[in-house]
Amino acid sequence: MNKIKMLICGALGAVMLLAGSGTVMAAEKNKNTPPKEWTVWLESLKREMISKGISQKTIDEAYKGKNYYHPLPEVVQMDKKQTELVLTTCAYVNRLVSAKRVQEARKHNNRLTKKYKNVENKYGVPMPYLTAFWAVETNFGQNKGTYHLIDSLTNLSYKNRRSKFFKSELYQVLKIMDKTKLSEDKMLGSWAGAMGHFQFMPSTYNSYAVDFDGDGVPDIWNSFDDAIASAANYLGSLGWKKDEPWGMRVSLPWNFDFNQVGRQNTKRVEEWKKLGVKTYYGYNLPYKADLKGSIILPDGRKGPAYIVFGNFKRVMIWNRSDNYALAIVSLADYIKNPKKKWAPIYADEQYVMNSDDVKLIQQFYNKFVRNKIKEDGKLGSDTRKAVKFLQHKAKLPEDGYPDYQLLTKIKNYNAKVGFGVPLPNEKKPLKTAKKSKTAVKTTAVKKAKHK
Repeated sequence: MNKIKMLICGALGAVMLLAGSGTVMAAEKNKNTPPKEWTVWLESLKREMISKGISQKTIDEAYKGKNYYHPLPEVVQMDKKQTELVLTTCAYVNRLVSAKRVQEARKHNNRLTKKYKNVENKYGVPMPYLTAFWAVETNFGQNKGTYHLIDSLTNLSYKNRRSKFFKSELYQVLKIMDKTKLSEDKMLGSWAGAMGHFQFMPSTYNSYAVDFDGDGVPDIWNSFDDAIASAANYLGSLGWKKDEPWGMRVSLPWNFDFNQVGRQNTKRVEEWKKLGVKTYYGYNLPYKADLKGSIILPDGRKGPAYIVFGNFKRVMIWNRSDNYALAIVSLADYIKNPKKKWAPIYADEQYVMNSDDVKLIQQFYNKFVRNKIKEDGKLGSDTRKAVKFLQHKAKLPEDGYPDYQLLTKIKNYNAKVGFGVPLPNEKKPLKTAKKSKTAVKTTAVKKAKHK
């Protein structure tokens, strides 16, 4: 009798176990099953792409039996991710332009110059700059990206903070497939859609990619001939001037007017000389008197200062970051001067900003002037203008770069005396305890409300 009971219990247990397994399997299956909303949206997306001129054949090829649905798509998480620390120019350039990379870049440049002299001549872009872009973008072709572009861009087009932008780039990828007959599974790139040796966005590819090897397809993934010629064509189309310098690091006089800083403020070299601008080592600027340039301070008055000309600004069209552009031109300088010994760049000790610090300043500014700039924790052009405004109000040097002095003024802001609260006599940067960061932020914003 006991044996019968055991058999019955065992059978029941097995049934329950199987049922449980089935439930788990069903749950796993449902987890990756797209909701109806996604399915409806995807079909609408396909129709939209066809209405824009993409062929049905290309749509079928791109989405052959695939819905590309991911419950928590990695690419969306990466798009939302923010760097905690706002990297200084010195840290950024030293990371991208290391002694090892300089050595490798020089070797590659020697080889490329011999092989692609015709590329230089045709597009007017010196090889050291092309080599520098190749090094920074993909580490000489080693990191071209492993994401399937249709997959990543489809997910990024769905209810994302930059959906409009990514949908536009998705259209450009489909256009590439339509035009070149390149299959989707061969078009890989970064999580955001950048492609090939020089990380072209799909829209850049469609405007500037060239078939340099003559096989009928501008293949920036596998044909380096096509890739380097496309990069040269892009830079050349931006108006690159072969014989014009990008600029150099400079020293500023003690009484320099920081309102003169910024790429929008252009003066002739002879005018900068009269204002006391010299080379970093204290010599006269070695450029033509009528050459127009700007002074930039990527890290503010405590960091390095540079005079920059037209080609520097053209690098920034490729990537709108002072730090990125400085990494490119710095590496190009090392390549052009093989005897120049590598050395890191340094700045005066300063408060290392993090995204919470920058966000606090943005929030304070929005309350203080009843304005609206993005509270994203990033040092964009609008935020730099806001910082300059607050520095003026707080009677601090107006370089547009937030430091611990401005943060202290904001945290101690009083509606009755304004920014008149004296700064503590501390030489070292102030450190904010993590546990009080939220409280500090709330207090600063509340004070600003009562201005």
